[in-house]
Amino acid sequence: MTTDTGAAAPSIPNPAPGMPVTISAQYIKDLSFESPNAPQVFSTANVTPEINMGVNLQTRSLAQNTYEVLLSLKIEAKLQDKTAFIAELVYGGVFVIPELTEEHLRLFLLVEAPRMLFPFARSILMNAVRDGGFPHVMINPIDFLGLYMANKGNIGSMVTAGAA
Repeated sequence: MTTDTGAAAPSIPNPAPGMPVTISAQYIKDLSFESPNAPQVFSTANVTPEINMGVNLQTRSLAQNTYEVLLSLKIEAKLQDKTAFIAELVYGGVFVIPELTEEHLRLFLLVEAPRMLFPFARSILMNAVRDGGFPHVMINPIDFLGLYMANKGNIGSMVTAGAA
């Protein structure tokens, strides 16, 4: 995905030496797999499914310099207007980061943190689809910076400062 806003892409800040980013936890917050039309859906083996994927991010402050980032992925596959499967995952990470400006904090939480979580979330979701009896589904990498730039006007509400 590419977006051309006419402006240079913001740079992701590198924390100062001696102030590393720590991922103190990674976890499955919610995982769901359903195949509402099984076993009939397996009789259409030569039909190519229509696959749609959605992505969502949520962040919240847990304590000073500690944030939860939730990466939500949803894949829905249809065969001849029947749902073959729906796979949903909310994968979370707790990040301890050095003090950053508000803009750099947003960039880190909405670009860099989900980029770190994505390979693990992708693997979990692809395995759930396979274990559900369906062929391998390839989930391409996500351009989180492109999404950030495309949704920059809506991002203020995504990063919350209050502790939970």
